[in-house]
Amino acid sequence: MILTRHAPALVLLIVACGGETANAPKVQTADPNAPSEESLKGSGDPRCDSTVKGREFSEYDTSGDEVPDVRKVFVRIGDANTSRLVLICREADVNHDKVKDIVRVYDDEGRPLHENADRNFDKKFDQTTVYQSGEIVEQSFDNDFDGRIDTKIFFNRGAPMRAERDLSGRSTPEQWKPDRWEYFEGGKLVRMGTDTDGDTRVDHWDRDAAWKRAQEAAQAQSAAAAPD
Repeated sequence: MILTRHAPALVLLIVACGGETANAPKVQTADPNAPSEESLKGSGDPRCDSTVKGREFSEYDTSGDEVPDVRKVFVRIGDANTSRLVLICREADVNHDKVKDIVRVYDDEGRPLHENADRNFDKKFDQTTVYQSGEIVEQSFDNDFDGRIDTKIFFNRGAPMRAERDLSGRSTPEQWKPDRWEYFEGGKLVRMGTDTDGDTRVDHWDRDAAWKRAQEAAQAQSAAAAPD
């Protein structure tokens, strides 16, 4: 079911006793079917605010309970002859508790910018995904749900390239202090470095045996091919 809504309408009721008079009081009552201010502004991200001029939004009921669980915000791009609506925000209530659990925002070309997700439904976002030119470049996780980021994964062309983890919980919102670094090739973990003394430098490396043999073979082949 699709419920399309725009700005809230207002109904003017004229109340009079014994007939309408010039001094009859006017009561302004909100349309009960009009969306609330909270609904109009969405989950809080500026790009989900449909009160901004040139934006529209629609709500969808995907579960059949007649309560909208998906909300989309669009912006009108172009002049009167070539204008089109572009999706700039999508919010979803996954567990139907009337709180949005996933919020993804897009640029004016409809390409994703970032997404926040609440994976354990405690009404707090614990996963953030960042995109550049529509491709995923970074993900941050609060895996123990204590309100602090403890894992970051960096991507290259959509594939994981490096993961950083704060195992000791030293990081703050202002400063990221990982103590574990993991490197991937072809989606497989090939080496891992650990900081054991807290100086933010690797003290111990663990390497995948097959990857290490391949690296050594490549180095030996390169050395053999090099001129004396």
